Amino acid sequence: MLSALSNTGIEVMVGVTNEEVLGIGESPSAAATWINKNVAAYMPGTNITAIAVGSEVLSSIPNAAPVLVPAMNNLYKALVATNLNYLVKVSTPQSMGLIPRPFPPSTATFNTTWNSTIFQILRFLRNTNSFYMLNAYPYYEYVKSNGIFPIEYALFQPLSSVKQIVDPNTLFRYNSMFDALVDATYNSIAALKFSKIPVVVTETGWPWFGGANEPYATVENAETFNNNLIRRVSNDSGPPSQPDMPINTYIYELFNEDRRPGPVSERNWGVLFSNGTAVYSISLSNSDGRGANSSTVFCIAKPGADERSLRSGLNWACGPGQANCRAIQQGQPCYLPDTWQNHASYAYNDYYQKMHSSGGTCDFDGTAMTTAIDPSHGSCRFTGSLNSSTRGLFSPPAFGPVGPSSRSSRNYIYLHQIVSLSAVILALILV
Repeated sequence: MLSALSNTGIEVMVGVTNEEVLGIGESPSAAATWINKNVAAYMPGTNITAIAVGSEVLSSIPNAAPVLVPAMNNLYKALVATNLNYLVKVSTPQSMGLIPRPFPPSTATFNTTWNSTIFQILRFLRNTNSFYMLNAYPYYEYVKSNGIFPIEYALFQPLSSVKQIVDPNTLFRYNSMFDALVDATYNSIAALKFSKIPVVVTETGWPWFGGANEPYATVENAETFNNNLIRRVSNDSGPPSQPDMPINTYIYELFNEDRRPGPVSERNWGVLFSNGTAVYSISLSNSDGRGANSSTVFCIAKPGADERSLRSGLNWACGPGQANCRAIQQGQPCYLPDTWQNHASYAYNDYYQKMHSSGGTCDFDGTAMTTAIDPSHGSCRFTGSLNSSTRGLFSPPAFGPVGPSSRSSRNYIYLHQIVSLSAVILALILV
């Protein structure tokens, strides 16, 4: 996957699994080996910008806490040794569980049990100009609140005058639970005498299906939450206490994890099914541009289609079908990746966009499928795609994972202020 992302310009974050933290924390040589294998070997072709050290280590494997900061330091020193420390940041995602009482945000503090370790983490982040990684889920906070907060507050929906949420100490008005959780984190950091460390939300989202005891896990709520989240993040503003600090955010998650254990909802957080089709409409545009819920429907080659059939379909589209196939010639913007899947997708779509209104179909002997997801990637613009900074939701479905992933190898969509496409790896990042 790192190789597939080479020369795309997509920002990539790579993750150290929880299982690897102990060895890297105890051994500088293990850290150097990890950096050489997973980072240095792919740069500068692959635009790796950050390393996530573990996933919620303090709350999920607390016995590893003593080696977490040493692991971060060892990885950073390995980056210095390879002259990559100015390009790649090191941090570690933590859950909201470390802040036991997030409301009111003004009085929030970290669990004192972890003060020593969190102090060391914050000192490392400050000294290396990195950022605090926060996993914040309004879904879980709403469920735990037992009706104290209105559902509209969790879903970024307007609140009536009698439901306004105000911090009694600062009189800041919170229009969403998401903002309150981020502000609670900033205040918890400030309580340990640190400032100017940005908070990046490395996980947030909403499940679209759940069990009988999970009534709020619905398609409607998931679609509402993620689309409103995108609009919220797109306005470049921070939470009430930090208005000038945009809330850079990852959506959990790209694909459903159909083999994931636990409650039914655990398998249904994805915005895509495993075949690359959308679970619900989601727009990655903060204007009137078209995103995944666009009225434009694209025609692409089916993942796994027979190569011979794809070749035949490609030849027909570029010949009798009169598709403009110049962009997939060698040296042109859509030539890479040089696969039948990619080239056929481009040709099929060009034909479909031109001929659909006069009866043209997206079939090509069963090798094609329609999708609302813009397959444009990098500098490659598919016919029908909006010519703007928003480059569609995802790269072609062939880049998606093919098997179940563990909690330390989740898929994400990253929303960075203007919400355009950015990456797939242990995370899929939008820049």
